[in-house]
Amino acid sequence: MVDRHSPRLGRYALHLLGNRADAEEAVQEALVRAFRSLARYEEREQFGAWLLRILVNRCRTLASRRRDFEPLEAASLVWHPGEDPVEALAVREELGHAMSQLSPEHREAIALRYADELSFEEMATVTGAGVSALKMRVRRACDRLRALLEESRARV
Repeated sequence: MVDRHSPRLGRYALHLLGNRADAEEAVQEALVRAFRSLARYEEREQFGAWLLRILVNRCRTLASRRRDFEPLEAASLVWHPGEDPVEALAVREELGHAMSQLSPEHREAIALRYADELSFEEMATVTGAGVSALKMRVRRACDRLRALLEESRARV
């Protein structure tokens, strides 16, 4: 369970929480809770979605305890071959800073939809929100993120 699901859970937690230490704590707590709750797991659910739902709740709890959100650690983001590493780092830092200014609800929507590439139906299973509400949440999050990035570029 740990080997198979940790990388995906870690990516999601990092996108939502902003730093590696908090993300690792959330993943570890989620995996322990999942292990302890295996007897209550119902086979009709997708295991990955069930596990992600546990992690979402852990991330929400950790985020609610913190008053600030740190921009994503640029070093933890993946560099793709063919990209100019300096330019890619600058873009990732700018994006991380803009993400830090989003509400936790909007960060969660962006992370589930684009970082984890979940469908709206999968997002609904994980969050408990309706599909139409999630579509609106993602749209508003994207609009806000776009505005923040435009403001950032206008200052340069």
